[in-house]
Order: sequence, then structure tokens, then C-alpha cells
Amino acid sequence: MLAACFEEFQGPIEILKLPDPEPGDNGVVIEVGATGLCRSDWHGWMGHDSDVHLPHVPGHEFAGKIVAIGKNIQRFKIGDRVTVPFVSGCGHCPQCHSGNQQICDQQFQPGFTAWGSFAQYVAIDYADGNLVTLPDNMDYVTAASLGCRFATSFRGVIDQGQVRAGQWVAVHGCGGVGLSAIMIAQAAGANVIAIDIDDEKLAFAKAVGADYIINAASIADVPAAIRDLSHGGAHVSVDGLGSAVTCFNSVSCLRKRGKHIQIGLMTGDHAHAKVPMDRVVGHELEILGSHGMQAFRYDAMLDMVATGKIAPQKLIGDRITLAEGATALMNMDSFVGTGVTVIDRF
Repeated sequence: MLAACFEEFQGPIEILKLPDPEPGDNGVVIEVGATGLCRSDWHGWMGHDSDVHLPHVPGHEFAGKIVAIGKNIQRFKIGDRVTVPFVSGCGHCPQCHSGNQQICDQQFQPGFTAWGSFAQYVAIDYADGNLVTLPDNMDYVTAASLGCRFATSFRGVIDQGQVRAGQWVAVHGCGGVGLSAIMIAQAAGANVIAIDIDDEKLAFAKAVGADYIINAASIADVPAAIRDLSHGGAHVSVDGLGSAVTCFNSVSCLRKRGKHIQIGLMTGDHAHAKVPMDRVVGHELEILGSHGMQAFRYDAMLDMVATGKIAPQKLIGDRITLAEGATALMNMDSFVGTGVTVIDRF
């Protein structure tokens, strides 16, 4: 198979011919129809994720067709069109037994704990409990865009944040995570404020559901601006980027008993960011994370797609080749472009 592979962190990503994967007893092999380009992949290439071992093939947001199955697979067959959460639960640990496969103790993560989907084929373990059958009318590009950013935002906004109609939601960062959170919060009936430092990204955020936009580059006190606009502060605030500044602003802009949802990864120098803990205590704020979403919760998300309440396809930006994806991954920290970039040609 052809795959994008790197042999050293922050080194060149090359398109190589590598052996086709074989399914494990509890796994399948999927022919990749499309795979998203996510900032989490950039973190893996940078060496920020201890699960990544060299040489490595990145990629974790994907959809495609099953072409091989292990001997223990019962729920799926060759030819099925599927996607999979980027965190797959083992099905046996206490976390999985509690229904929290997204924080499984022995989790399988394509593109991190194993080779990923920047390839023509990808092997998935724990397949029976984690694969999600695609609706017949959903194309691979749209399905791939759900895999990490959209699903994690869905869990963050709906399950963790429990956003409901009439609430104020602030979203910091208008990349793939932020745009997804904006669309989902708007569908839930919230008043949504989008925050970024790029006017083009803010315009796109408004087009997909933001009621108000704030350019953080031109405002000295972003939390105060959000509190003024929302008449006391956000009920729920999402850090969709993952930086010391956006995390601090997200917590600081909340009204009393508000919820901060951390979705953007906090790595490197940002891993132990400063938090206004005095405000957390005095205002009884909640700080919550969102790390993927369980396969069984995809039904709720897909139902909202089917009824037109959310339209993830509107977030798709560039469609590129595998070779172009390798170059784009190395340049992700420049935050160029809007929307979700998807590789759909191998």
C-alpha cells in the first residue's frame, strides 16, 4: 500500500510503499475512502504524544470499506461502509463497562497507538465494539470529517456541556474543533459567540452558526468582552484550540456555575497552563474535558445529520491528495486555511 510515513519526529513525511496490514483476530482492515487532516496528527508528528513510536503512519479521522476481517468478528462483514471513533475501547476494562470507551484503559487509537489512515489501508482492533455503520447517503469525505473533531465537539457540547436552548456558549478558536462546536451549539438552540484572531475564520464561523464574533487580536480583554456581550458570562465555554491563552480566557469568561470544556489538546509548553482557580472556586465553575466519543453515541449525532439539524459537510474546506496531505501536516502550526481539510485521493 501507499502510505505517508515519518521515521523521526519533526522529520520529513514521505509517501512510501509499505506492506498491506493484516487484521487481528478481533480486528478488520479498512480500505480508506477519505481521511481528515487534524491538528492532533501534527502533535503526533511533533513528538508530543508518547504513544507514537517510529516509524509511524499518522491519521485518525477516516471512513472507508471493510476489505478483511479477523476470525472473531461477528457484527461486520467485508464490504461494509464504516467509520470509527479515534479512541476505540477494549470492551473489557472498568471504563468500557461503565460506557466510557472514550477513556478506555487499553484504548486503541489509529494514528497514535498504531499506524493510521494516511494510507490506502488501515487495520483497526476491537472492531466489533467500535465500528460505526455509515448511512447509505453519507459520502466518505463527510464521514471522515466526523471522526475526531466533530464527534469530540458533539460529546463536549451535548454530553459534557449539556448545552440547551437559550444558553450562551463561547467557542475559542475557529478551526475544525471550534467550527464543529459552533454548529452543534447553534443546533441545540444556544446563542453562540465565536472567538479567533483571523477575520476569514470568523466570517466562516458566522456562516456556520455563530451569532456573534470577536477578533481576539483587536480586543485587550476578551473575557470581559464575552461577559458584556452575554449579559454576565457564558453558560458554557469551549477551548477548541488548546493554548494557555485560550484556556485561561475560556474559564475567565464564564458566568457563575458555568462550564469550561477543554477539547483542544494541551501539549508541550501548554500542558500545565495557568487557570484562574480563584474564579473557579468563588463562582463554582466546572472544568471538563472531552476526549473522543463512544461509538454508541454516534447514532444521536447521525440522526441530527439525517434531519438537517447539523451539516458537517459545510465545514469541509480543501480536498487534497495523500502527497499534499503529507506536506500540509508538517505546516499545520501555521493555521492556514479555513474549515476541515480532507485527503480523498491516494
